[in-house]
Amino acid sequence: MARKRKRRTTSRRKKRSSSTKWITTILVILVVLMGGYIGHHLYQRHLQQEIIEKQQNSKRLFIKAIAPEAQAMQNQYHIKASITMAQAILESNWGTSKLASQYHNLFGIKGTGPNSKLMTTKEYTKGKWIVIKDRFKVYPSWSASIKDHTQLMLNGTQYKQENYEKVIKAQNYREAAQALQDANYATDPDYASKLINVIKTYNLDKYDN
Repeated sequence: MARKRKRRTTSRRKKRSSSTKWITTILVILVVLMGGYIGHHLYQRHLQQEIIEKQQNSKRLFIKAIAPEAQAMQNQYHIKASITMAQAILESNWGTSKLASQYHNLFGIKGTGPNSKLMTTKEYTKGKWIVIKDRFKVYPSWSASIKDHTQLMLNGTQYKQENYEKVIKAQNYREAAQALQDANYATDPDYASKLINVIKTYNLDKYDN
């Protein structure tokens, strides 16, 4: 009887040992999987941070590129540099749009003749956004685009010469932004608030001083 009990005890020990090994193996697999998941997650976060930093750096470079001409136009014609810069940012998507990068048109200013290009654009009409084709001016540089934008503010449209008079006379960028929307510079119903948000986010009003 004693021998039989020993065999049963040995068999139980083997089963327990086998179960322990399986549990250990499963735990090791789980640890490896969790480690791989965490490592992949951290790597993705690192890549995301690199992309954000590159985007931020490109934005700083764009601001640095357009600020001198915007300030020069402000000193000469009293149009807020912050407004000019915010418009350039919004209209050209930080200088990355095809119109801005290939044809140096920062403000979506339309034109005709040999110095223009047929492009697609979005306009807000009858409560919705639609895609249309229109002709836009081509410039030799961003500085030339900023100068022409200033002339547009000064001379107005062919239908109304004083169209942007309130933009020029605005006491601050908020007034100027609202004046642009009231003058129908863009069809976007949130144009003024978007300009103001860009100026506040990137402290563009410091270039008005």
